[in-house]
Amino acid sequence: MLDEALEWLRVAPGGTYVDGTVGLGGHSLAILERSAPDGFLIGLDWHEESLALAKERLKPFSGRYVLVRENFANLKEVLEKLSLGPVGGILLDLGISSYLLEGSGGGFSFKLDEPLDMRMDKRNIQTARDLVNQLSVTQLEELLRSFGEERFAGRIARAICEERKKGSIRTTKQLADIVWRAYPPKARRGKTHPATKTFQALRIAVNKELDNLAKFLREAPDLLKPGGRLVIISFHSLEDRLVKQAFKGDERLKVLTKKPVVPSPEEVSKNPRARSAKLRAAERV
Repeated sequence: MLDEALEWLRVAPGGTYVDGTVGLGGHSLAILERSAPDGFLIGLDWHEESLALAKERLKPFSGRYVLVRENFANLKEVLEKLSLGPVGGILLDLGISSYLLEGSGGGFSFKLDEPLDMRMDKRNIQTARDLVNQLSVTQLEELLRSFGEERFAGRIARAICEERKKGSIRTTKQLADIVWRAYPPKARRGKTHPATKTFQALRIAVNKELDNLAKFLREAPDLLKPGGRLVIISFHSLEDRLVKQAFKGDERLKVLTKKPVVPSPEEVSKNPRARSAKLRAAERV
């Protein structure tokens, strides 16, 4: 949803913008191109390897951007350290990149056999392996139900606790196989893999994603100039609900999207991962 994001962000020459989820730099690159010749970008990402790749990609725009290894939840502190005032727009794309899923070795995908890690920032201590092997069956069930909206949370939690009696659960393949076996046979026939929601729940818990988003939503309006835009693309109902409620209940913001903007059928056909994307935009009053 690149074009839609840029339109709602109202990117223009000379503006100062924040890309709070740089990833490999796709949105950042487009913002710099559209805000040429003198627009400026502050880019944040807490995944070290992704940020390094983005830096290489953005080299042609040297002098017009700064990249910071930090989570968007701490944008206020970042802007203060950089002595930068309110900005013209802030963009968050909360989706997990193809690189993280397939090329980072971070244990984010149930399709690969990798160490069960899932940390976006390796400076953090707790991993998905820690949660899977240390939480009680009740705690695991609550985690899967709350962060994954997993209807078979109890079955999966019990299966995990039974399996770890044999030894530590160390890899993504081990976990994916446990979830597969825990699912009722009829329920395995859906479009999504049975492990999808379990992996989502663990990733959210490891990286405190909902806490970070909530903190950002409280602080972001004050980081915008009057008329500045806040654009957020979310990929599951937990995130979208937080964004919707925050926009609606904040007197500092005017909601621009009464209903979320969704990708076109053409985009979904080219990029099936975009099918669940929802874009919401608001403006600082």
